[in-house]
Amino acid sequence: MSRFAANLTYLFTEVPMLDRPDWARRTGFDGVEVLFPYDHPVAEWERALGDIPLVLINTPPGDWASGDRGFAARPGDEQTFRDGFLHAADYATRLNVPAVHVMAGVARGPQAEAVFTANLSWAAEQAPDLTLVMEPLNPDDMPGYFLNDFDQAARIIDDIANPRIGLQFDIWHAAKLHGDAASVWADHRDRIRHVQIAGFPARNEPGGGGFSLPDLCDAVAELENVWISAEYRPARGTAQGLFWLNALKSRGALIGG
Repeated sequence: MSRFAANLTYLFTEVPMLDRPDWARRTGFDGVEVLFPYDHPVAEWERALGDIPLVLINTPPGDWASGDRGFAARPGDEQTFRDGFLHAADYATRLNVPAVHVMAGVARGPQAEAVFTANLSWAAEQAPDLTLVMEPLNPDDMPGYFLNDFDQAARIIDDIANPRIGLQFDIWHAAKLHGDAASVWADHRDRIRHVQIAGFPARNEPGGGGFSLPDLCDAVAELENVWISAEYRPARGTAQGLFWLNALKSRGALIGG
């Protein structure tokens, strides 16, 4: 049966960040993720999370307002990446987070790919209990981001050949980058370690875009320890738009029963 997480950076923004885990729990989510948890100490997160698991965080992006989007693929910023990764790994270890999304940053070219590959290999050595994921992002939402092609990501994953380094499959970005998210899934499902969903065409509540959410749930259920996370912009209040979650969880209960 699929497990669903709420991205707390996107959802339940009606309330302060540390109130959002409880809202996610009460509205039917099994877990949560958050892009950047670093504004709050670990102890505050522990109290806020209670018994709902935090399943994914990102490495620190740097100065977002100035255009930083991570450092893993940026030549000359190796030490900045390493310091940030160790900070992320500390949060993940103390909060029992199983996976960290390693943000590549704004960069391009063969040297950037070499730096990205080396940094990922180094990071995996530093945190042997963590799963590390990379996520191709579309240039409309993330101009200049190094990783902008799922085939490129797959090549890097295959070159490193570490089973703890895999792919974060976001339906929204897959469709924006390649036009057909289902084909991207078919090509790369064995590399996928985390899934994110949103709706088309406006990145609101999940659904549309020619991609079957029930079929996706069935496919994810065949993978080991893969969460489906809701990362979208609610068209109305978050709780009022959770019809999709209720439908998918009801379906899962019927199949399981």
